[in-house]
Formats: sequence, structure tokens, C-alpha cells
Amino acid sequence: AYAWHFAQRNPVVGRSATTLLVAAALAHTFVIGMQTMEVGHVPVAGATSAISTFVWLLALAYLYTEMTTDERAMGVFILPLLVALQAIPAMNPSIEDRAPVLQGPLFGIHVSSLLFAYASFALACVIGITYVLLFKEIKAKQLGFFYARLPSLQVLDRMNQRAIVIGWIFLTVGIIAGVVFAAEARALPAAALDPRVQAMSLGDPKIFVALLCWAVYSFELFGARRIGWGGRRTAYLSALGFSIVLLNFVPISYFLTKSHD
Repeated sequence: AYAWHFAQRNPVVGRSATTLLVAAALAHTFVIGMQTMEVGHVPVAGATSAISTFVWLLALAYLYTEMTTDERAMGVFILPLLVALQAIPAMNPSIEDRAPVLQGPLFGIHVSSLLFAYASFALACVIGITYVLLFKEIKAKQLGFFYARLPSLQVLDRMNQRAIVIGWIFLTVGIIAGVVFAAEARALPAAALDPRVQAMSLGDPKIFVALLCWAVYSFELFGARRIGWGGRRTAYLSALGFSIVLLNFVPISYFLTKSHD
């Protein structure tokens, strides 16, 4: 429906696409609610359940953006990402039990902040890609397909920077909460029995790449505000940053990390 609306700019199809996405988000909310009732906590402790929660947050963040701007052009880029990532928990719908060491408000703040940050960065990446597509069309003086369907470059750049700022704030909060949580977990007697706590260090790929991600987005904010790096440079950095997020979110979470198994 979003692809049809993007190609034809039919208002009825656009409203139908939004309605379908709202219905999907409500169904996803129901599933997460049932899983929460089943295990007694929001399912975010394992890699598979975290991906499902991330997809839910990204859908809600995109719907908020769509409804506040009345612009549906980004849906055709967002929905394939949602479907591709949700295929992972759909094929493996297990819910991981949360170990005692992972309980407490700090762990919840750590995980929820990072997931919300990643959702903001996903939006920024998609907005950046559309910015580049529109820029290239304008530069070639061929005002056609994307020019007729996307917001202006100024609007896209402003949306991109807003998403980056929100994501950076939540990423910073999540990292700080994670550092404090790791310090407190190491001080507990049970820490010696949990290999995940013992693996919490810069040597763990997931932790190292998360800090690398923070460095990339910090540089992007600094570049945009201090040295005038807006437009295409911000768009490319958004794509680079979210590529690092996906690397950290899927292959590293499943195959390389010891602290976030």
C-alpha cells in the first residue's frame, strides 16, 4: 500500500496504508503485552525479543512522524526494514527468561533507551537516503519521480537532524545506565556466577561497537552544529551510523558477544 501510494500519490491509498500500519502496530502491541504477562517483564532481555521490541518502537516512531507531518513518502522505505527485521522473531518466537542479575530499573532504562535510540537512528537513515536521492535528482536537473514525491531538501535535513538529536540523547542515557548497571552487577555476589557480567568490558564486540556508534553520531552532531556539515554529509553519516547499529543489533548480538547472550 505504501509503494502504491508512493508511485501514484493517491490520498485514499495513503490513508489505507496508514490504517494498515496502525492495525499492525496494535497487533504487535497486543503480542508484546501477552508476552509480558507470560514472563512477568517486557521481553527485551534476549537478542530476538529485543529485535521485536525495536521493530515495534520504530513503527510507532514512524507513525508519529507521519501523523505530525502528514507526509507518507518515507513509508515505502521504512516498511521493508520493519518486515525484514520482524522476520527474525517471527521465525524464532521464543521468549528468553531474564536472569536475576538482569532485573532492576537500571537494566530496563539501559535497554529501553538504546532501543528507542536505534529506532530514531533508523528514521534518520531512511530520511538521509531519501535526501540523497532527491539531491541527485535536483543536481542532474531532472525534476521528476522523487522531486514530485518527497519533501524539500530543507525539510528532510531538518527531520534528519531532529531524529539524530533524539537518538543521541537516548543512546547516551542508555550507555550511562549500562555502565552504572555493569558496575553494580559486578559488585553483587552472584556476579561471579554469571559469565555475562564477567564479559562486560570494552573487549566485548557489542559494547565496543555501541561506543563506536556513539562516537559516529556525536561527530555528526558536532559537524552539523559547529562546522556546517549539513545536507549530504549528514545523510551519509546517518547511513553509516545505522549500518553500525544493524551490525551490532543482528550478527554481533547472535554470534560474537558474550555479555549480551
